Amino acid sequence: MLLVAVFAPLAGAFLLPLLGSVSRRLRDVSALAMVLVSLGCSLALVSGALRGDIVSFSIIGPLGLSLILTADALAVFMAIVSSLVGAVIMLFSFDYISHYENQNEYYVMAVVFLGAMMGLVFSTNLIYLFVFWEITGIASWRLIGFYRGKADVLKADKAFLITALGALVMLVGILAVYGLTGTFDLTAMKGTALPLGISALLLIGLLSKSATLPFQTWLPDAGVAPAPVTALLHAAVLVKIGVYVFARLFLATFAFVEALRTIVASLAGASALVSAGAALVETDFKRIVAYSTVSQIGFIFLGLAMGNPLGAAGALLYILMHGLAKAGLFLSAGIVEQNAGTKDITKLGGLIRTMPWTAAAFLLCSFSVMGIPPFGGFFGKYMVLSAAVSANEIVLATVFFVGALLTILYLFRLFTKVFLGEPKGTPAAEKSRLMVACVVLLAALSLIGGLAVGWPSELARVAISQMLGVTG
Repeated sequence: MLLVAVFAPLAGAFLLPLLGSVSRRLRDVSALAMVLVSLGCSLALVSGALRGDIVSFSIIGPLGLSLILTADALAVFMAIVSSLVGAVIMLFSFDYISHYENQNEYYVMAVVFLGAMMGLVFSTNLIYLFVFWEITGIASWRLIGFYRGKADVLKADKAFLITALGALVMLVGILAVYGLTGTFDLTAMKGTALPLGISALLLIGLLSKSATLPFQTWLPDAGVAPAPVTALLHAAVLVKIGVYVFARLFLATFAFVEALRTIVASLAGASALVSAGAALVETDFKRIVAYSTVSQIGFIFLGLAMGNPLGAAGALLYILMHGLAKAGLFLSAGIVEQNAGTKDITKLGGLIRTMPWTAAAFLLCSFSVMGIPPFGGFFGKYMVLSAAVSANEIVLATVFFVGALLTILYLFRLFTKVFLGEPKGTPAAEKSRLMVACVVLLAALSLIGGLAVGWPSELARVAISQMLGVTG
């Protein structure tokens, strides 16, 4: 099951150009099927994960380079989030990408990206984790530069350089960990106390991939990519890699260092405020939503940095809820951009009259990101802020509360500018029922995620029990 979840998309992706030469529809459906296979395998592992079972598969290699795939509750949770949102994005792509060039490369890279994510999520060997980490970087580089314009390529190069240089620093940290422990196997390192210097090397790689201050600048620039790409990078997979690996290394494996908690929480708070402020004055639709992602990742880092069960549970829930809602926001932005011909919100207005379903879906997804009950995002944010208060981190809790208020302000500003008021320019209509259905589905899941929050909460509870060694 683990092998299929990883290698069905990772290896199968290279068949897509051949299938595309036979039929575009066959290629598109096959790409979606590969992602659905990963989702199906991940869902099949849920029952065992809820019982606390840990399934492992390994191929022994020399010099500690054994391929070890392990499905514990944390890995299964993250695999479901990535493959679920990824499947909806892939379905949305059928119509969105249909009239562009480079379609074969798009589907290959998108599916490779998701396959690499599955490999990273299930890997418990640091070297293979790093290999899958870098595969996602290469795929995202090609996807961000999809349109091949000079500005697009430069911004794709910027994203690649920042994340690759961060990864290089992280690799130095991984080698230092090997020098300290004599192994790359994370299960054999359980409880190891890392020196702060080695932890900092690892952290630089995680922060660069998660677009957290001071490495956040590449993410808004990645908005030059097609909407499905920005949704994939900003919502479902790429920026969540950093927070997932942080949880895997510093909560589930190594002994938690108090100084590291302070550093991460402080950077997350600064990142949340700076990016929220940028979103308030930005006029590019997709850049506003991108700045929002930078801000919301700060909430996830805060929950994990608290190092207590409440904060970790809130962070995991928010990974899911933010993934669903933010994908909906980016895909809604894609519908507006493709049909209105602009991302400039000063040239948009009154679209609720001609794009009512998109407007409604955008508003509902915004409610979840804002943390409005009973939407899913409310529970994650509430738990994270409560964890900060219970840890007596009143200043941090205040900073993030202000960040939450700013989130409400800039998302309402965005909705008002784009969908309310008097129409401007050429009237835009919802031309693709499939694309609209995808954003409506994500909006519905954002609400259902809150109404049925007990289901993902149970898997999160087991994950926290395995990570922190606590129950309840």
